[in-house]
Amino acid sequence: MTTPITEFSPLRLKGRELLPIVQGGMGVGISAKSLAGAVARENAVGTIASVDLRHLHEDLVAQSQGADLDALNRLNRIALDREVRGALVRADGYGLVAVNVMKAVDDHPALVRQACESGAHAIVMGAGLPLDLPEMAAEHPDVVLIPILSESRGIGIVLKRWMKKNRLPDAIVIEHPNHAGGHLGAARIDDLSDAKFDFKRVLDETFELFKGLGLEREKIPLIVAGGMSRFDKVKTALTEWGASAVQVGTAFAVTREGDAHANFKRTLAEARPEDIAEFMSVAGLPARGVLTPWLKNYLKREVKLQANAKADPRRCTQGLNCLSVCGLRDGLSKVGQFCIDLKLAAAFRGEVSKGLFFRGADPLPFGETMHSARETIHYLLTGEKPGELVAG
Repeated sequence: MTTPITEFSPLRLKGRELLPIVQGGMGVGISAKSLAGAVARENAVGTIASVDLRHLHEDLVAQSQGADLDALNRLNRIALDREVRGALVRADGYGLVAVNVMKAVDDHPALVRQACESGAHAIVMGAGLPLDLPEMAAEHPDVVLIPILSESRGIGIVLKRWMKKNRLPDAIVIEHPNHAGGHLGAARIDDLSDAKFDFKRVLDETFELFKGLGLEREKIPLIVAGGMSRFDKVKTALTEWGASAVQVGTAFAVTREGDAHANFKRTLAEARPEDIAEFMSVAGLPARGVLTPWLKNYLKREVKLQANAKADPRRCTQGLNCLSVCGLRDGLSKVGQFCIDLKLAAAFRGEVSKGLFFRGADPLPFGETMHSARETIHYLLTGEKPGELVAG
């Protein structure tokens, strides 16, 4: 580990002093033990995405054939255990290894418990209000709990509910839906650019919320996520807006240590602004990804597919029933009509013609060039390009 020389204050979480960089969780299998471990080893926060990790393990994929729902969930928890333990080995005692658990995933309580039992340092939860996260992690009081939210109203709801349970978030990720990749924290696509999501506004409103609740401004670190892949943006967030750290996803997905296929990384790195689109996911949330052949074809047929939506459990061909609410299975005509697990798994395998490739809206720091997690962190904190990095 070579710690970058940086002007920024550390991110402090439960007695740990970390670099103010959080690697976002990306599934299926895009941020697993290799990437999360590499980021943590640099004394930052590396994050494993917990969704359907069995795809990373050939033996678990083989056992999945013909398995029922309980068996599939058990296999995914086995995979999560392996990934957490593997990331901790790679981190070698540095940084913090987190697990991202989507509230929208039906098995989310068991995934939280598994992550804690496997030794994860933190649980990050979004894709729904994580009102009951403290109960899920109650037996592991040393685990850092971090909700992902997008505006001050949601932050207020979570804070007030958690305070009744004598628990505060250890940090809060504030994700801007007009910049982030994957599932986005807005009700509709038309809402993505709403001014209520502007980082400066949300941070200011949140600090006022803290004051009204009798909380010190520094009590809960605020981490901004979305569009933070340039040094100047990082500097503005940390020195002018009052953020304690930034979360970055796509820029880490394309690093050498990223767990996805080379085709996945190339698809994200080569995407131009006009190649990125917003659409409604089957989870009932807006989403952002690359206009691959599959997504282009799907969007052409979306209106027709939505018109033929119907509630039918047989539409879940995987039998995984991964989401609490699924537009395809539940016949929800205003949201996505495809199997998200199949499409994300295809992307993980590098199947460009078949996969769903989530991506943030903003340019990557090094364009189409691939670099390491260390080089990416160094640039984000210093503005120095990889050629200027001194090996240590």
